[in-house]
Amino acid sequence: MLTRKQHDLLVFIHQRIQETGVSPSFDEMKDALDLASKSGIHRLITALEERGFVRRLAHRARALEVLKPPQTGPAAPFAPRSAAASVRPAGAPAAANDTRDLPVLGRIAAGTPIAAIQHERDRLQVPESLLGAGEHFVLEVEGDSMIQAGIFNGDYAIIRKSDTANSGDIIVALVMGEEATLKRLRRKGASVALEAANPAYETRIFGPDQVQVQGKLVALIRRYH
Repeated sequence: MLTRKQHDLLVFIHQRIQETGVSPSFDEMKDALDLASKSGIHRLITALEERGFVRRLAHRARALEVLKPPQTGPAAPFAPRSAAASVRPAGAPAAANDTRDLPVLGRIAAGTPIAAIQHERDRLQVPESLLGAGEHFVLEVEGDSMIQAGIFNGDYAIIRKSDTANSGDIIVALVMGEEATLKRLRRKGASVALEAANPAYETRIFGPDQVQVQGKLVALIRRYH
């Protein structure tokens, strides 16, 4: 399964090679996908390499070979994401195959907290049936402190943005304004507890002004390689 950005890049590379015999430059790929920097293209190509869709040819500039074309027939014309997105009238029920294109904002620690949530680094299509109302984003789980809640290293956590949560909710918590972590929220009087779902990790207790709720977990997506 490819993310939307990975698929769009594969289509663009395949189409350009078919048309010119030469793979596009990183600047051309960056402009085609409307990314801010070439570092995003490097990450997408690495992901396509790891999944066996493309191969870099050694000792040759602008040398990419497509191993698995995006479709069996001729490549479909590349279209920017905004032009390709489908529109559903407000209030209309989601069709069974409806998806929403969500930003992947980086990795979230399910273990020792890591640096605060990063800027968008990818996009992921998520079924509407998993979402419901509200604004959502995606974080890749890193660590094993929530394994007894069924959350594993490498899972994609679908988060609904919210600055409030109930005791017992699994949340993205920003600790001391600097560290982000995925934990179960427990309220203990005036204190806030961030509880792991792995006995190897201790529950951490904070004052009410030390933890900011960023959102609540609503779904998980797991990829099997």
